[in-house]
Order: sequence, then structure tokens, then C-alpha cells
Amino acid sequence: MDLLLQKLHLFNFKNHKDLSLEFCQEINCIVGSNGSGKTNILESIYYLSFCKGYFNPQDSQNIHHGDDHFSIRGEFVKDVPVKLTCAVQLGQRKRFKKDDKEYERLADHVGGFPVVIISPYDVDLIREGSEARRKFMDMVISLDDKEYLLTLIDYNRALAQRNNLLKFFWENRTMDKEQLSIWNIQLSDLGRKIYNRRKAFFEDFRTIFKEYQSAISKGKDRADIRYRSQLRDEDMLSALDRGLDRDMARHHTLFGIHKDDMEMVVDGHPVKKFGSQGQQKTFLIALKLAQFQFIKNRSGLKPLLLLDDVFDKIDDERVEYMIELVSKDIFGQIFITDTSRDRLDKVLASTDKDYRIIEMTESTQEVEA
Repeated sequence: MDLLLQKLHLFNFKNHKDLSLEFCQEINCIVGSNGSGKTNILESIYYLSFCKGYFNPQDSQNIHHGDDHFSIRGEFVKDVPVKLTCAVQLGQRKRFKKDDKEYERLADHVGGFPVVIISPYDVDLIREGSEARRKFMDMVISLDDKEYLLTLIDYNRALAQRNNLLKFFWENRTMDKEQLSIWNIQLSDLGRKIYNRRKAFFEDFRTIFKEYQSAISKGKDRADIRYRSQLRDEDMLSALDRGLDRDMARHHTLFGIHKDDMEMVVDGHPVKKFGSQGQQKTFLIALKLAQFQFIKNRSGLKPLLLLDDVFDKIDDERVEYMIELVSKDIFGQIFITDTSRDRLDKVLASTDKDYRIIEMTESTQEVEA
């Protein structure tokens, strides 16, 4: 089943004071110079899926300068027409509605209107620490598995309680092992559930990733991802007991699934250190397309695919193949941003898909082709 976004209205969102757009069912291209607001359109679509921004998750920083609120409204088709509205007012809680009915919990919405975004900011998955990669894993799994999300929330709460106790015991030169044991048992039980779910996820996701990566690189790069966890070799409960003195001194729990990582390699070496700029970009594109395929396989719904400035810094052969790839019927509605109209015209010449080009100017003219 395809998910379609037909209309989008932005009010006081970032640099868009009042903007209304209509989209075609297949490929929508947004062209403009840097700073014109083309990426902000993708950000608003992401908002309607995840109830927060991708590039800047702080709601207050997404309000148009000089104003105190913003709203985003999208008109979708998901078997039947659906209207989603997000409203943010400074000093008030965020309001999110589906067909004018407000959600009691934002978590009830996430996953229902899936979006996959590919952006230059994805490079943080390679360059940053393990936290960014854990967030990626958790996000993909949670879209399909609400129980996993709740387990993760419970784990993080228990972890915070244990860390607070460690700090309290250290500062007051005291110890209550019985009280600490309560949180150790909770962390161990919840951590094992999360570990098993992540491990099962990787068994499927790794295969999909390697297929896309090999296809985009035309088999030139041998890339792989591997799940790394302390729980693979040791029971968490015994590890927490054994590492108590070290944890006390650091005021922090040093063993657990909150230390998990996703190892990324190309040709047997860490892509962070040895991958070229083009190899890194190909790696990340394959990772996100694998996310798309994983969600589609599990939900039967084709997510919206948002491609933000993806054609820069990859060679023409890979650009050509990527367009050929996303033009296949396994993908649904696609949104592309680029600074070059000429490059987009060249890229789109190879597809038989219907497309619309939106040029970001002072009047935001639409040019259809």
C-alpha cells in the first residue's frame, strides 16, 4: 500500500511564513539555493511522521523568527484521506491531531505515517559516537514494535534511577546493596529483552543493507554492519555486581545495552577512518534504503522517501543507478531537494515516472513537467 502526501501547509515554520504546496504521486523535486527553505519542507514532512524535527528536534527553534507559534498541516491518503496537524505554541505542550482528533500520547502516532529521510546530516551516524547509531537502531525497530519502545523507556528510567543512587551513595559515603539490587534486576531483565530484539533486527536488516550497498556501488565496495553488545559475552546482572566499585567512582553504569553499537566497515576497515567521502555517502544511502525496505516488509506500507541533497559528492554512475533504483515500483512517493535545476533535469531524464518540480523563489513558483 502506498502512503501519499497530497497537500502541505506551513505557517510560521522556520523561514516559511505562510506556504501551501501540492504534490504529485510519484517524484517531487524542490529546487533552490542554500537557505531558500527547500530542506525545511522536508523537515516539516518528517515532523508529521515523527512529531519532531529531524534536523532540529527543539520545537522552539523551528518557529519563524519573531513569532511565538507554528503549525504544519498535511493532507494524506492512506487507503482513505487523512489530515494531520501539528501545532506548537511557546509555553504550551505540543498539539498533534489526526482528522481534528488530538492524540493523548504522541507515541500513539509514531509509525503510522512512516517517512525515511536521506540527508548529508546522516554522516553523524559514521562520525559521531555510538549513541547516534543506537538511536538509529531504536528508531527503526520502534516504528514496527511499540512494545520494544515501551521496554526501552522503562530501561532508561531504571538506568537513571541506578545512576542517581550511585551518585548518592558516593557523595554520602554510604551503601544500600538491597536497594541497588532492585534496579540491577530490572536493568538485567529489560536489557536482555532489548538485546534479543536488536539481535533479531540485525539478522534481517544486515542482509537488506548489504544488498543495497552492493547494488549502488556496483559491487565495488564490500561493506558490512555488525551488532556489538556487551551482553553477547556476559550476563548483565553479574556484570553489574562485579563492576559496582567502578560504577560508584564514575556515578554511571558502565555495562549494559546502553553501550551497544553498530560497527560499520568497508573492505574490512572502519568506514569512519578509511572510507572515502563517496564510499561514506554510498554507505549511508544504502543504510537508509535498507530502513525503507525493512519498514515496508514489516508494515506492508511504503514510507515517504525524502532525499535531501543526495546527488552532491557522488559520481555520475552512482547518481544514475540510484535514480534507476528509487524509480522502481518498490518505492512510493519521493521528495528530492537539490540546488541545481540542470542536474535534476539530467537525472530525471532517465526515469519514466511522473514528477513535479517546485522552484523556491520569492514567490515559490511551481513548474510542472
